[in-house]
Amino acid sequence: MRRRDFISLLGGAAAAPSLLWPLAARAQQSSGRPSVGLLSPLSETTATRNIEGFRAGLRELGYVEGRNITLALRFADGMSDRMPALAAELVALKPDVMIASPEVSLAAVRGVTRTIPVITIWLQDPVLSGAADTIARPGGHVTGTWFAGDDALVGKKLELLKEAAPAATRVSVFVNPAEVTDKVVRNLLAIPARALGLTVNVIEVRDAGGIEAAFTAAAREGAQALFVSQSPFFNTYRVEIAARAQRARLPAIYGFREFAISGGMMSYGPSLPAVYRRFATLVDKILKGESPANLPIEIPTRFELVINLKAAKAIGLPLSESFLVRADEVIE
Repeated sequence: MRRRDFISLLGGAAAAPSLLWPLAARAQQSSGRPSVGLLSPLSETTATRNIEGFRAGLRELGYVEGRNITLALRFADGMSDRMPALAAELVALKPDVMIASPEVSLAAVRGVTRTIPVITIWLQDPVLSGAADTIARPGGHVTGTWFAGDDALVGKKLELLKEAAPAATRVSVFVNPAEVTDKVVRNLLAIPARALGLTVNVIEVRDAGGIEAAFTAAAREGAQALFVSQSPFFNTYRVEIAARAQRARLPAIYGFREFAISGGMMSYGPSLPAVYRRFATLVDKILKGESPANLPIEIPTRFELVINLKAAKAIGLPLSESFLVRADEVIE
């Protein structure tokens, strides 16, 4: 796993049975150890690399789980309707700080508490959305990382897709309308698509049962390539989506490395394990008394392009050597 550089702009397990977690809360409070609650919309398996990155960051700072820090992990398995209950369970444990990422997790936590310090990832501008006062001094109880310039990121992904499949002019875009992350992406498609001479067709996928229907709609619209948005829902079903894209012989781009290693043709975006590794530093600062209100929101400065060459060959798409050498990782 590569570590990524960050700059600051200046100014585990499934939910425990309901009868057991109050006992866990009392035990945790009596341990004297600081505690961190983590709420993820992903499954535990999907989030493994992110959690490993966070734990690695903690170890570098001298924290040993079970000795001088306690972690409480909850995973929604791609079902956003589970988030409020999981958030309530974590808040009842009275952690010293919480990681709730991305916005769907943050919304669930803020529905229960506005006092516990929280670290998150934003896709939309946290200032324009009203989540922070400024980037340098966010105010309130939330700080974290903003995938700033997401408009540029959307355009870059379309550009890479066009470069990989230059003959493609019609691109189907899968979004989950229930996710704020996908609403951001959806709103940013038009300008870069027009500049690249692409016609985009947005297809809504609300649940697992809608994946097959989405590919049927893409075929009906004459899709020549596929852009999958960044919702945790799609990450949860990445294996099925990648396999269907391959059967449909659609060149496809995704947001995170997990897609490429699961059979997707390529991904472009920040390294999530690196982001979570950096979260450990923010946790350390908060545990040592700093307020999230005064911790600048950070921005990843490096992004990773991962190409699954085997997937490209499976759909008969030749990729130039000049394109391949730009990749941070090529899976063969």
